[in-house]
Amino acid sequence: MSERWPKELRVSPDRKLLTITFDNDERFELSAEMLRVLSPSAEVQGHSPDQRITVGGKRNVAIMKMDPIGHYAVRITFDDMHDTGLYSWVYLYKLGSERATLWQNYLDELNEKGLSRDPVR
Repeated sequence: MSERWPKELRVSPDRKLLTITFDNDERFELSAEMLRVLSPSAEVQGHSPDQRITVGGKRNVAIMKMDPIGHYAVRITFDDMHDTGLYSWVYLYKLGSERATLWQNYLDELNEKGLSRDPVR
């Protein structure tokens, strides 16, 4: 995949959806929940594959703000105060283009670990 550049990033009024359009006119809608649970941060991904954690309970998470990081990424702050992931254009393109597979893998991991998308009450 050659590197793609975003033309537009738009957060929905309810803050639950990020729509990103790339320079090849591909457009992806990524839920705040998916962005949060697949955060590229070390907190979620760990420092090696065996340290990666499965984050549950984020069904209702919302995007609070987005800050550009140079010309290559955006930092997303979620309403649960997670803000350590830098979402590169390459990573956002991967999330969009592989969304169905990545999301199903996440749902399968939740099931295997007895976790839920719903917040703990």
